[in-house]
Amino acid sequence: MTTDRELLRVEGLRKAFPGVVALDGVDFDLRAGEVHVLLGENGAGKSTLIKVLSGVHQPDAGRVLVDGEEVRVQGARDAERLGIATIHQEFTLVPDLTVAENIFLGRQPRRYGLIDRKKMEADAAALLARVGVDVSPRARCRDLGIARLQMVEIAKALSLHARVLIMDEPTAVLTAEEVGTLFALVRSLRADGVGVVFITHHLEEIAALGDRVSVIRDGRSVGQVPASTPEDELVRLMVGRSIAQQYPRERPELPDAEAPLLRVRGLTRRGVFHDVGFEVRAGEVVGVAGLVGAGRTEVARAVFGADPYDEGSVEVAGRAVPRHDVYAAMTAGIGLVPEDRKGQGLVLDASVADNLGLVTLRSATRAGLVDRGAQRAAAERIAGQLGVRMAGLHQHVRTLSGGNQQKVVIGKWLLAEARVLILDEPTRGIDVGAKVEIYQLINELTAAGHAVLMISSDLPEVLGMSDRVLVMAQGRLAGELTAAEATQDAVMALAVTTYADGDAPAGDEHPGTEKEAPRGTH
Repeated sequence: MTTDRELLRVEGLRKAFPGVVALDGVDFDLRAGEVHVLLGENGAGKSTLIKVLSGVHQPDAGRVLVDGEEVRVQGARDAERLGIATIHQEFTLVPDLTVAENIFLGRQPRRYGLIDRKKMEADAAALLARVGVDVSPRARCRDLGIARLQMVEIAKALSLHARVLIMDEPTAVLTAEEVGTLFALVRSLRADGVGVVFITHHLEEIAALGDRVSVIRDGRSVGQVPASTPEDELVRLMVGRSIAQQYPRERPELPDAEAPLLRVRGLTRRGVFHDVGFEVRAGEVVGVAGLVGAGRTEVARAVFGADPYDEGSVEVAGRAVPRHDVYAAMTAGIGLVPEDRKGQGLVLDASVADNLGLVTLRSATRAGLVDRGAQRAAAERIAGQLGVRMAGLHQHVRTLSGGNQQKVVIGKWLLAEARVLILDEPTRGIDVGAKVEIYQLINELTAAGHAVLMISSDLPEVLGMSDRVLVMAQGRLAGELTAAEATQDAVMALAVTTYADGDAPAGDEHPGTEKEAPRGTH
């Protein structure tokens, strides 16, 4: 139950980095027992604000008050002492440590001067049960999937017994069932008087969970509204304009007799997917839908050569592509934008220019020397074409917003002149304004004759942007729908198809969640 007692207040906060002002006079407050949603486009300043509150950055001006008293949060220890816990977008877990060791890192319970492992693991098990995740406290974090790592991060934050809990995009990698579990947990914390700062790009989550919404745009506070505010108004506050059409697909006229640019036949990997076949023509967007664990990502990685397969073939423009050979796939004109853009699509501590030139580095090398001038000119051209918002090509890609990072991942394949682009969760963790920019980019790609295979767990996105929809279930292609036939009911009817034991093994994206529905179906 929300009270009038103010836990946290920010007044006139300003923070600048070389070439950019991230925060410019931001005001914000949080009451006990409320969920206060912090909303804004990528790059608006939300992450900078929470890093100031958690002691990662020091403000240049303004002040932070906790329980009405001005404080200086100069590090994680100060934040913990003040009762502030933060779940960042980028995980802070140590891969080679166990779940229990990560949860209590630096705060391990001791007995007779030694770490009390029995108590630590028991306490960790209780926290894991509270967040609703079935993970052993002794499991190594490197062996866990992204969704389970997110839940471990939440358990770690709860172990601090914080009065202020800051959650930065906590649902971005969770299934609908896991989101429901998380929401129940947040409501329980709210009932206990904890103040929760909740950052999300899923507007439908705001009315379901929030009490108030504060909107930041271009580093400035632009308004505070009730969580019941209509989505159209929230979008207008975020981006400064209305977005009339959420999925602006422009479908070019395709000759009926045109040969497919990408042809996949009978692709099989024992234990993962079976007899998958489809075609994508130039100028076409083919969406791939299905329940989590259906094998969508695994098929995409096999087509790209990143993972092996046992049977079947992949062809680009009628020519066979050797299996399990990424370089051969790239040479044939296939590009993959992976679902984990930070972990698999970018070198975060390298510059925008270096990331854009990753794929073309080999072709730009002569006698062991890279033609850096040509690489830089090409990077400048593509960054301008895609509208990457940055201080310059020298800027580290880690410091870009999620939408601009995604443009860089796509841009490197445009520089490589990839004819077939596989987009795996292309708008995950991206705000509504940046999503529309990505959709417009997809339109430009297909208008220029590229073929796009788009995998997404956002069902409205699949329906809104696809010319045809492939639906996978239990590692098989359950059916294909035209744009006119594709409805949420039709897709879900195919997605829940079951096969006889041994016929179609489930994929391994998130073990144990094969029956989870994609977003947008509830």
